[in-house]
Amino acid sequence: MSINMGGVDRVLRTLIGVVLLALVFVGPQTPWGWIGVVPLITGLVGICPLYTLLGIKTCKKS
Repeated sequence: MSINMGGVDRVLRTLIGVVLLALVFVGPQTPWGWIGVVPLITGLVGICPLYTLLGIKTCKKS
C-alpha cells in the first residue's frame, strides 16, 4: 500500500485522534474516546484504507 494522505490531512487526523484519546483519561472519561486510535494510526502511517477503496489521494506524490 502506498501513502495516500497529504500533510494537512495527516496532521488533522493525528490531532483529532489525540483529542479523542484524551477523552478517555480527562474530561467525561467516556470509552467512546478509544475510537481516536483509528485517526491517530492512519494519521501517523499516512495510509487510509477507506481512501484506497474510494480511490481518493490527498498527497501530492504520485
